[in-house]
Amino acid sequence: MQNIIIAIDGYSACGKSTTAKLVAEKLGFTYIDTGAMYRAVTLYFLQHYISLDNPKEVSKALSNIHLTFQKTASSTNADMFLNGLNVEDEIRKMYISDQVSQVSALKDVRVAMVDQQQRMGKKKAIVMDGRDIGTHVFPQAELKIFMSADMEIRAGRRQQELLEKGQLVPLTEVIENIRKRDAIDTTRKESPLVQASDAVLVDTSHLTIEEQVDIVLHYATEVVTAKMKG
Repeated sequence: MQNIIIAIDGYSACGKSTTAKLVAEKLGFTYIDTGAMYRAVTLYFLQHYISLDNPKEVSKALSNIHLTFQKTASSTNADMFLNGLNVEDEIRKMYISDQVSQVSALKDVRVAMVDQQQRMGKKKAIVMDGRDIGTHVFPQAELKIFMSADMEIRAGRRQQELLEKGQLVPLTEVIENIRKRDAIDTTRKESPLVQASDAVLVDTSHLTIEEQVDIVLHYATEVVTAKMKG
């Protein structure tokens, strides 16, 4: 497979991250979880009581944040490390989900993260998922996928994910969290969540993860074949 950039955007709990990880694994590409990056920043801000309304505080905090993805003995994919500490489990908790959209809507935060993401993708051969990968981070990506799904189905998936991590959260609370995140993500001033004009829309409501992976691999093969012919 030729080295290309695969950008997977879409709403939360549509299967983006799981699909992106498996696609990267099958292609031998690097997977970059941009959501984990914003979650790690959110964790740091909460731990250090950073006021989102204070640009100087935000800027200073960002200068003290060092993010890396590292493989561990217990993980098949790289975990998120914040200033040398593995925070993979902590950043998946509900209290982070409740705040991450507000943090990621800040211009300084997005500029800092996009800069890191673009540096990570310079060599291509990556699969990156998020909210603005195909529209802002890598508008030149050879393959863009936009995922959506029914709200009730998304909420059920997220509730199951939380349950598997030992967190029992009422479905109504999960739905409210997703609705709030959708509203912030789609209306924020900085790089709002929107389908790129050249992205392939994939409704995952009734698709298994395996089917989602197969769809992305199918389009990736088409893109590479067209590049070789061109």
